[in-house]
Amino acid sequence: MPRMTMIEAIRDAHAVMMEANPDVVVFGEDVGYFGGVFRCTAGLQERFGKSRCFDAPINESGIVGAAIGMAAYGLRPVVEIQFADYVYPAYDQIVSEAARLRYRSAGDFTAPLVVRMPTGGGIFGGQTHSQSPEALFTHVSGLKTVVPSNPFDAKGMLIAAIEDNDPVIFLEPKRLYNGPFDGHHERPVTPWAKHPLGEVPEGRYTVPLGKGEVRRAGSAVTVLAYGTMVHVALAAAEDTGIDAEVIDLRTLVPLDVELIEASVKKTGRCVVVHEATITSGFGAELVATVEERCFYHLEAPIGRVGGWDTPYPHAQEWNYFPGPARVGEALTRAMEG
Repeated sequence: MPRMTMIEAIRDAHAVMMEANPDVVVFGEDVGYFGGVFRCTAGLQERFGKSRCFDAPINESGIVGAAIGMAAYGLRPVVEIQFADYVYPAYDQIVSEAARLRYRSAGDFTAPLVVRMPTGGGIFGGQTHSQSPEALFTHVSGLKTVVPSNPFDAKGMLIAAIEDNDPVIFLEPKRLYNGPFDGHHERPVTPWAKHPLGEVPEGRYTVPLGKGEVRRAGSAVTVLAYGTMVHVALAAAEDTGIDAEVIDLRTLVPLDVELIEASVKKTGRCVVVHEATITSGFGAELVATVEERCFYHLEAPIGRVGGWDTPYPHAQEWNYFPGPARVGEALTRAMEG
């Protein structure tokens, strides 16, 4: 089985779907001739033509608005917002139009579109290139929100998202684009080409939306994470020696509540980890879900680890991220509770 980086896996997912379905179109800022700022669409314009993969003006509202019209017409657009930080001008289109189209039309119209965005830190981009806005989308009925943690999932979930008949927000952690992040370094230390999680099948396959995955089995404490923080949680479990069960949520909406419930009822403890700011982050929803469903099985307070409640610190990016030390402290507190 070939091994790929996450960038290559995402590019391959585009190519597979564009080859299979002429209704799939790809556009956004610099995605055509240049192939995207992170090269996720490199070569697609040359292969499929300028009518299938093309550049758009720097107008996020216009990009998403045009995609909604295309989707309602019958196409399956995949648009790239160059950085998740740039999505705010398009937020009204996503929330007021794409998310509600099926409901407002009583099912006469749907919005089968994918909005892809690089998310999180890793390039020292500060407040304008490193935000993690996933919670803003999980609050909106009608949207699905996906955050892959490895190339296999990135390709399979992007194909599933393109085939889905409702709008999908597809968030791609920048620190995972080129290799598995082990939680201890600013850059990947092992290329995906040498890592088991980098194995990606050729051709079409899907990873179902709404299903999480146990990345590390354990019996002492459940760790709920997604994206880059899955690798940080794995590093923390290794560093502390605590028998933690690490769950990769993969899809935030719809959430795999059954997997979470089964794990927490088994371990009796839970720690939630995400890169975004703590206050009103998606971790709060996870904590509430665990408390509602597993209260009588809990043996300690639920822990929560995330970014600081401050504007994104450009120069202090690495301190802002939850690292294995901070996650390890939360695991230790959970075991002592």
